[in-house]
Order: sequence, then structure tokens, then C-alpha cells
Amino acid sequence: MIALRTIALTTLGCLASLGAARAEDRALIIGIGTYENLPEDMFLHGPKNDVKAIEALLTGTLHFKPEAIRVLTDEKATRQAMLSSMDEWLVEGTIPGDRVYLYFSGHGLQVKDVSGDEEDGMDEAISTYDIEAGDDDWTNVILDDDLEAVLTKLKGRAVTLVIDACHSGTISRSLSPQAVSGLNGARYLPRPFSRAAKQPVTRGLRIDLGVVDKPAQLTAGGLTAWSAAAAYQVAWDDVRLPIEQRHGVFTSAYIAGYTPRESDANSNGLVSNAELFEYVTRKSKEYCSTLDDCDNLDPQLESVPEVLGTSVAKPEPDTEEQAAVDQPSNKPEPVYQEAKVEAGVAPAYVDGDPIAAVGDIVGKVDTGKVTVLLDTGPKLRKGQTFKISITSQYAGNLVLLDVNGEGMATQIFPNDMAQKITPLSAGSTLTIPDDYYGFDFEADGSGENMLVAIVVSDAVDLKDVAPSAQGLNAELDARQSLSEIVARLQKTWTGDAENRGVRWSLGTLKYTVE
Repeated sequence: MIALRTIALTTLGCLASLGAARAEDRALIIGIGTYENLPEDMFLHGPKNDVKAIEALLTGTLHFKPEAIRVLTDEKATRQAMLSSMDEWLVEGTIPGDRVYLYFSGHGLQVKDVSGDEEDGMDEAISTYDIEAGDDDWTNVILDDDLEAVLTKLKGRAVTLVIDACHSGTISRSLSPQAVSGLNGARYLPRPFSRAAKQPVTRGLRIDLGVVDKPAQLTAGGLTAWSAAAAYQVAWDDVRLPIEQRHGVFTSAYIAGYTPRESDANSNGLVSNAELFEYVTRKSKEYCSTLDDCDNLDPQLESVPEVLGTSVAKPEPDTEEQAAVDQPSNKPEPVYQEAKVEAGVAPAYVDGDPIAAVGDIVGKVDTGKVTVLLDTGPKLRKGQTFKISITSQYAGNLVLLDVNGEGMATQIFPNDMAQKITPLSAGSTLTIPDDYYGFDFEADGSGENMLVAIVVSDAVDLKDVAPSAQGLNAELDARQSLSEIVARLQKTWTGDAENRGVRWSLGTLKYTVE
């Protein structure tokens, strides 16, 4: 089969003309480290550096014009100024099809819900410079309801929302302000006059993405939203650094991840949203492991599934010096093509080769924890019979896809032919097909293919995205099927006392049919 890399319709040479169509791109960057009505021990040192770094990312990698960026810091970031800038600068200053980028660095918090739309009785919020402690709660804040109203007005734009703060219900309701002061660099505020509690009041009946309560509705309108931590977790300033050099742990990783050398897991020169997500997750966990007060740190990404495998920025061709390091002389240059996702309103780019694009969609590196083998070896002749074996270091439920060079996939497992569908045992080998199937697999077609094995250690329900009924008897769109599965695995796992990311592992095998 012919790889799409050789017949891609859109190459980098066509991309330069696309900038003019987005002349009204707008960005609003907000960073608040000092506060008019808070004690100094609740100030943050990282936001002032975060703002400068995000502005450099926008004007550099993301090609925003300097005059299209508005920055609000400290005393300029009052509640009135923040809300009016969102309406006047972002909503009124753009039209459908434009890019909109909204970034916040500062304290997150929760306040009592007054509108009655919150299951847990609390509204998520972000702080303002003029935040005040009322009789029993914070006032002068930006509620999730306020932000959702703005995001709804921005429907049809390509909106990126980045929140480097947290809205930790358990911690903010169970720690007093005095206890919070001892957690240097924590980016959340407890409710005023709260008392310390020995046990969390709730376990989180509903998991919100930062300050977005209804992500499915908003992502369908063009929103891609990033948050530094899952609900009931803490976002941090990097307290390992001298005070003047501090920055948000999430922001630093998020910006660094735009560099292919840092996060491009499959080394094809394209940094996808999934690869960036895996990178910031890894860096966040590395930081969390250095702190006694940090139990888990799981950044959050909300988007339509199709966005996962698309580039976070326009892929740039390597310089000759970079190519000499990154590309073996006999490896073909990747060719990117423009992709249209369901909610996409701005150009997005994917690798033209569906096999190479698998790495962009899953985001993870194959570390060998899941092994996929063919009993014949990775080179097959047309008509040759073969068996597949999968061995995982961790127990879990298996999803196995066979992706071909034309971008189509067959779901090998789960399927209705297997005698029973049970989780893999750690270290045990599953062979497909076994004697109970009553038939053999036979190589067909020609060219390169890839087996993609995903082993999910948590009891995540994948029946609607990988039903056994479609196993072995349906031709699937590889990008769509993988994207839907991986999007489900990026959700916060709430089956334990502490919220965290879903535990899953990846194994791949390239093979050819001659």
C-alpha cells in the first residue's frame, strides 16, 4: 500500500499564505503574583516570569503579532479589567475563524455556588488583584460561570485556554489560611476563616477541568483547554529556584514542550497536543516527587479527540544542522498535511504518514513495558499465516489495533471470537488467534503496518469507543479510533481516594507485508 507521506496534499510550502486569513488573532495574558488585600505570605513569585515566557511563545513559535497581545499583571488585573478585556479585546476584537489565546497565572480557589448549577455546591474561580475576603467567602473573583459566558461568545474561534492555577476543593476546604502559608509556592487560596479538618470533606463527585464546568459543550465550539492540575490537586511555583527566577511548574513545562527536541516522542518533527500533554504530565510528576506536600500532579487537557494528533504549532523545517542530528541520511523527510477536525476553525497539521502519526495521537513513548511480537517475525509474505503475542509488565485490559499505511485500522482485540475477554495478567502472554478462534490470521495487502497495543490498568469503560462487536469485522479510521480511545484515557481517574491520571501502557510493532 502507498504511504500517504509520498502523496500528501498540503506541504509546508503552502503554509505561509495562511497567516493573512487570521489577521485578527488576539491573546490576553494575565499574571497575578501580588494582591491588594492578601498578606505577603500568600503572594506568588512565578506569575511575573510566566507572563514574559508566554508572551515570547506567542510572538515566536505561535506567530502572534505583538500588537495582538494584551497583558494584565498585578494591579492592572482587577476584576473589572479582566472581564472587560475578555469581552472587548477577545470577543469584540475577533470573528469566527480567528485564533484566541487566554492565559492565566495566579491563585485558583473555590467559593460557594449561588446559581445552583454545581453538584458539589462550589464554584471554581480564579483570583483577581482586588480579591477580598467577605464575611464567609471570597469576593471580587472571576467565577467559572463568568469564564464560560465569555467562552460561549467565542464559539467558532480557535480558542486556547491555559490556566496555571488550581481549584483544589479538598485542600481549600480542609486547610486553614495559617496552614496554607506554610506551603510555599502553592497556587490556591483556602476559603476565608476555614478551619483545618483531619479528613477531606468530599472526594469529588464531579471532576471539573480547572474553571471549565461544561468542557464537552465548549470544546465542540473550538476550545482547547489546559489546566495545571486535576481537581483536588495543587499547582505550584517552582520553589527550587531563587525567588526572582521562579515560574509556574506547569507553564515552564508547557512552553518547553513546544520544542520538538523536548517532547516529540516519535521524532517526526511535529509536536502534537497528545505529545505535549504527556510531556507536561511527566515534568509535573518529576517536580511533585521532590516535594513532601505534593501527592499527585496531573495536568488536564480538554479538546475534541481529533485534536490530540494535530500539531500545537506550525511544523517548521529543520535546519541543516538539526537535520544532521535528528534525521539519519537515509530517512525520508516527513511531509505534513492540513487536517480538518470537526470543531477545527484554524489550520491544523498532521504527519502525512498514518503509521508515523500513531505516535502523535497516543503521545507516549513505547518503553517496552508492553511487548508485541509476530511468531513469523516482522516481515510477512502475502498469504502467510501468523499469530500475534502480547505480554505486559502490568495487568490490565487490552485494546489491540492493526493500522495500515492507508490510514485504516482493524480492531484485533477485544473481539467476539475470543472465548472470554479478561484482563491481561502481569507477565503472562496472550496469543491471538488461539485454538478457540477456529481460524488463522493471513497477511494481506502490501507495505508497512503497525500493531498498537494499549493496556489499561484502571477499570476505564471503553465499550463505546472499542466495543468487542467491531473486533475483526469492521474497517475503522485509524486516526479517529485511536483519538477517541486516547481521549478517554486522558480523563481523571476517580476510583481511588486521590484523583490522578489513568494508568495505561503502550506497545507497538511495525511489520511489512511483501
